Amino acid sequence: MQAPEPKDDIASSSDLNPSKFSISVVGPSGVFDRPGSAILGHRRHAVRQVISETEPRKQRPLDTDSGLIPTKMRMEDDVQPVSAAVILGLLGVADGFAIFVSGVAPALLPFFRDAVDWQVAEVTIALGTILGVNFLHLFGCYRFDAWHDRGARIYQPIAGWLLTIVTAAGAIFIASGPTLRMGAWLILWMVLGILALLTIRWILHCQIATWKRAGRLGKNVAVVGAGPIGQQLLRHFKAARDPLIRIVGVYDDRLSKLPPRLIGHTLQGTVDDLINDVRRRRIDIVIVALPLAAAWRLSEVMNKLRLLPVDVRLAVDKFGFQLRDRSVSHLGGLTFLDAIDKPLRGWRWIAKDIEDRTVSALILLLVAPVMMIIALLIKLDSPGSVLFRQKRYGFNNQLIEVFKFRTMYHHASDPNGVQLTRRNDPRITRIGAFLRRTSIDEFPQFINVLRGEMSIVGPRPHATAAKAAGLLYREAVKAYDARHRVKPGITGWAQVNGWRGETATVEQIAKRVEHDLYYIEHWSLLLDLQIIARTIPMALANRHAF
Repeated sequence: MQAPEPKDDIASSSDLNPSKFSISVVGPSGVFDRPGSAILGHRRHAVRQVISETEPRKQRPLDTDSGLIPTKMRMEDDVQPVSAAVILGLLGVADGFAIFVSGVAPALLPFFRDAVDWQVAEVTIALGTILGVNFLHLFGCYRFDAWHDRGARIYQPIAGWLLTIVTAAGAIFIASGPTLRMGAWLILWMVLGILALLTIRWILHCQIATWKRAGRLGKNVAVVGAGPIGQQLLRHFKAARDPLIRIVGVYDDRLSKLPPRLIGHTLQGTVDDLINDVRRRRIDIVIVALPLAAAWRLSEVMNKLRLLPVDVRLAVDKFGFQLRDRSVSHLGGLTFLDAIDKPLRGWRWIAKDIEDRTVSALILLLVAPVMMIIALLIKLDSPGSVLFRQKRYGFNNQLIEVFKFRTMYHHASDPNGVQLTRRNDPRITRIGAFLRRTSIDEFPQFINVLRGEMSIVGPRPHATAAKAAGLLYREAVKAYDARHRVKPGITGWAQVNGWRGETATVEQIAKRVEHDLYYIEHWSLLLDLQIIARTIPMALANRHAF
């Protein structure tokens, strides 16, 4: 029986007047505009949460095609994924190292050690290493889809390496002229290089098979939209049977008009249910399969999805190229618009993680004596524990326990942050006033960084009940949850630009969010170092800290 195809809410040409509304695809920090939308909510009843609390639903396992997905993956959908970009980057490094070592290894043999002109050989090895990696790249050895073809895994690296040897031989001939012993060294380098390159690929092939069985390789894909575009998309993926693409659920806000199953997949719920699933389970990519002419629905969906730390791809219909300056992705042989990108991924995520853990460990070693003295002073100043633990929102809205030195009297502590601190707050102890004024109370948060829960630089984590002008932060600022697309930080772009301290008005928290989103979009190691350098003098004399 043919699945019903409900009509999408496509606006007529008269309704698509730009003066009435527009779709603006501007990345994670931008807003997909719709009629009457506003970032700030100035009145309690005018506030409209982007992520609304939905009615409880029966929890269903994410939908998967059991024929494509390993048994272990069907049981565990929270495994840590492996980045294909990182794998291929490490493969390039391994190839370069293998080529270099293969060229140098003959020097261990007495025959070659004394017979070969190693001044020429050293230059040739350096040239061969550089050219080898580039030739392998030109022959498609660093394309992940080539790993499904056994012939490509074997013949492509051999062809690329042989071209490298021919080029190196030509360079030797021009530089010093051909000799029998240099020719023997080149042949040995060629043989060792082939063996090394194929060994690396055999090891990686075995590791990839292990990752596949564990469900760590590939993408968990959710589809938003069960109309004609979504159904066509599901049919294509079903026919393609790509083992690295796993459709884990179909979502649509018009559940009452649709059957419980569609093209072999269970309808998991609405877009709000999808948001909850992303925060409970592993979903890597969300494909929005809605017609671009359905501007109102599309902007509503995008405004919700832009708060999540996932890649969002827009399936292209006949109106797809009306969106300018957008890159595209290729998935399962189809082209999708890159509507929203995950802010930190691949090498960028690894670089920031190394920065965080290395610097935090170094700082903890340096300030450990100071922290011991502070702990003693806190115990002498007032009864209670040394550390104050508070639940705050972390990456992807997950609750984390943030550590600080206790700066308030134990009986007056506020674990939920209902009442923010204010100037001359009577709850603050004598030593606590000094610690807060100099930001030394934040030192224990380097432990959070070392544990992987926080970063040194990032949006500051807020208490769950924190408010501005009587409104919860996520009620006061529509894009508030978008700041949770990265780990929270001890310091941040907002703080070094003066936006810290109390939030008596909606504008104060709105400015913090604005600066946090700027940081997420413009992250670099250099920006982190700049923020750290600006934080040190500001922490010692900050009029906003109390």
